[in-house]
Amino acid sequence: MSNTTSTSGQTLVGAGVGIVGAVMAWGATFISSDAGYAGVGPNALPWLVSVVLMVCGAWLVWEARSGGYREMEEPSGAARGDWRAVAWVVAGIVANASLITTIGFILSCALCFALAVRGLRVAEGGAGGGPKRSLIDFLTGVAIAAPVFWMFTKLLAINLPGLTASGWL
Repeated sequence: MSNTTSTSGQTLVGAGVGIVGAVMAWGATFISSDAGYAGVGPNALPWLVSVVLMVCGAWLVWEARSGGYREMEEPSGAARGDWRAVAWVVAGIVANASLITTIGFILSCALCFALAVRGLRVAEGGAGGGPKRSLIDFLTGVAIAAPVFWMFTKLLAINLPGLTASGWL
């Protein structure tokens, strides 16, 4: 790849980061700024993240336009993306988003975890895993998601979709 093509791509990455920050800043204008605990409103974190993204985007553009990313190591990994692995991870995210209100937070997050782990195994060049491995991955996902669910719903009183009305699943 030529240096001109490389710096053009790098400039686009920096501009993209800056645009994401600007879109987040625009979205933050729609969030209430009423001060909460310690005088910090709910829009404080979105504003902070958007400003940091815009600063990083400007810095990346400056780096790209002033000679490209210096001292950048050669990329590791395969020359092409592993689309099968990406498909597993995307399937996990889509399944989580589409099933969370139907089967609840814990089960949808566990399914997302199991599918994403399968994708990561495929990306490493290994087999995705059989039924036993998939069950272990799903149960590991439950072991991670359940305490998170309980912490948010029981300790922080934040409503997350559950499977039952009891609030424990």
